[in-house]
Amino acid sequence: MEISVIKIVESTSVDGPGLRTTVYSAGCGHHCKGCHNPQSWDINYGTMVQVEEIANRLLSTDEDITFSGGDPMFQMEAFAELASIIKTKSNKNIWCYTGYKIEQLLKKPKALPLLQNIDVLVDGQFELALKDENLLFRGSSNQRLIDVKKTFEKGEIVIYEPMNLLSPLLIKYKRVNN
Repeated sequence: MEISVIKIVESTSVDGPGLRTTVYSAGCGHHCKGCHNPQSWDINYGTMVQVEEIANRLLSTDEDITFSGGDPMFQMEAFAELASIIKTKSNKNIWCYTGYKIEQLLKKPKALPLLQNIDVLVDGQFELALKDENLLFRGSSNQRLIDVKKTFEKGEIVIYEPMNLLSPLLIKYKRVNN
């Protein structure tokens, strides 16, 4: 199976906690106004890469992983295979960005294999009117950080709270500037 990939960026710190390797996928049907990556909407903007090749690259680093885009849910079956390989062969933490709400994805049987191998889902379309540059790991205030494992365990949406990831200096900065 292949994934249309725009790029893979190692050692990024904006797509989840710590240094991560992010896979930027091509293809998105949301077309959010103000999208920072509108070229990613076209599935043909990316290069087709074998899932195994991507998995080998991701497993060769010590970094956790983020799926971004575009929208990885546009290629959910291939990303499900990739996430399964990663989880089978490592303890890496996986985050995934999507314009869908988790409630929509839970109604799609093809999304479940991917969701079951994701630790945090950043859900919801980017909304320019709700843009907030002070938010961690998301662009607009309607977007949620969902703890997917706890959501499945509890049977209700559990929000992931990133505050424990912040350094005391950053917490002080955020308080002063909010």
